[in-house]
Amino acid sequence: MGSNLSGDISEVKFLTIAEVASVMRVSKMTVYRLVHGGELPAVRVGRSFRVSENDVNEYLRNSFFQTG
Repeated sequence: MGSNLSGDISEVKFLTIAEVASVMRVSKMTVYRLVHGGELPAVRVGRSFRVSENDVNEYLRNSFFQTG
């Protein structure tokens, strides 16, 4: 995998709210709260949201260190 230095958006994998909830082992409502609270960046597509897989991983990494 590795970081994408070119900034090519076509290489970004976007997850649905349900997929993010599954990865994080939380409810969809928790993910919506994180998105609406600005803690988790998201892209609005019509009436739904998509979250970059990289942003999910970054959020989890940062949260892990905050608990220690």
